Amino acid sequence: MTHKTPVFHDTTLRDGNQSLAKPWSLQEKLEVFGLLRELGVSRIETGFPSASQMDFDTCRTLAESADSQAVVGALTRAVQKDIKTTHESIACAANPRIHIVLALSPFTMENVLRMPPLKVRELAVSAVSYARSLLGERGEVQFTAEHFGDCMENIDFVTETFLRCCEAGADIINMPNTVERYRPKLFTDMVERVVGRLPKRVMASVHCHNDLGMATATSVESYFAGAVQIETCLNGIGERAGNANLFEIAAVLNNCGTGTGLNMKLFAKTATRIAELSDTPIHPKAPLFGKEVTMHRSGIHQDGAAKTKSMAKGAYRPMNFSEIGIEHNDRLGFTSQSGRSALFEILSASGIEISEERASEILGIFKSVSEKEGELPTERILEIYSGI
Repeated sequence: MTHKTPVFHDTTLRDGNQSLAKPWSLQEKLEVFGLLRELGVSRIETGFPSASQMDFDTCRTLAESADSQAVVGALTRAVQKDIKTTHESIACAANPRIHIVLALSPFTMENVLRMPPLKVRELAVSAVSYARSLLGERGEVQFTAEHFGDCMENIDFVTETFLRCCEAGADIINMPNTVERYRPKLFTDMVERVVGRLPKRVMASVHCHNDLGMATATSVESYFAGAVQIETCLNGIGERAGNANLFEIAAVLNNCGTGTGLNMKLFAKTATRIAELSDTPIHPKAPLFGKEVTMHRSGIHQDGAAKTKSMAKGAYRPMNFSEIGIEHNDRLGFTSQSGRSALFEILSASGIEISEERASEILGIFKSVSEKEGELPTERILEIYSGI
C-alpha cells in the first residue's frame, strides 16, 4: 500500500480544553492556536460552539484570526440547530470544517441514543446533507461515528452508513476509539476494512483515546492501515487518560521514514508551554519529554550509551532527541547500580584526566557512598575523588 503524507487534525482546543479543571481563556486559546500553526498543524478544531455563548464567541474569534492556510473546524451534534450554530461560528474562516459526531455502536444506539439503527443512519445522512448545504462548495464536512471501536459486531451497518454520508457530502470519515478497550489490531483491522470501501475522494481518519495506554500505537498502525488523517492532542491531554499524543505519533512516523510536515524542532518548547497552560505536568517517565527519558543509571546501559554517544543511533536511545528540540541525547547518573563507564565519563567531562582502568580501580569507593546516599551529583563525585 502506498501511504500518503499523514494529515494531523489537532483537537487540543476542543478535546483537550474540555478535560481541563480550568478551561482556557480566549487569550490562552489564541496562544495555543498560534503554537499549533507554528508547528505546521493546518487542521485545527477550535471548540464546540453550541456548548455555550463563550464557546461560540471563542470559535468565531479563532476563525477570524486564522490565516488562509488553516482549516478551522468545530464540533457539532447531528442536530440541525447545532449544525447551523456551528456554521455561523466558523463560516468566516477561509477553510471552515463542520465536524458532525453521532454514535453508531449497538450499545450506545440502544442505551444512550435510544433509537433504532436505521433511524440513527437517517439522522446521520440528514445532518451531513444539511452541513453540506450550508457550506456549499467551500469548506469540509467531517462525519464521526462515535464509539467506532465498539462497532465490531455491526461493522457492515456502520460502513454502509459511512457510504451514505459520503454520498450526502462528507469529505472526511472519522473512526474514533472513543473508549480504548481492546488491542490495537482489532481496531486497525476495522479501519482497514472501512478504508477499502470509501470513495477515493474521501479522507479516512482516526481519533484514539488512551484509556489502556495504546493510543499512539493504535493511531500509528491505523495510518499504515490507510487512515490518512490522525486526530491528536498536544501532550496527549484529553478526557480520562487523554487523547493520542501528537508529538509521540509524529516521532514514531519520523523514525519510520514517513514525513510529517511538522516543525519537529519546536516540539520540546511547545510541550513545555502546553504543560504550563494546562497545569498538567509532564510525568518524569513520559516518552520524549519526561526529564528521565535521556537518563541512564544502569552500568550496562551506561556503557552502551557512552560507546555510542557520538553515533546517529544510540545503543539505548529511541531517536536523536535534537530532532524534537532537546539538546542532550544521553545523560549518565551515578548510583550503586552504575559502572566504570559512568564514573569515567562524569570525571572526564569535569576536566579530570583519568583512564578507564583507574576509574575501574576506584569504582567501589563511589558505589559504597552511593549505597548510603543515593544518586551522587557531579559535585559530590568530585568531592569524593579529591579525597582519594
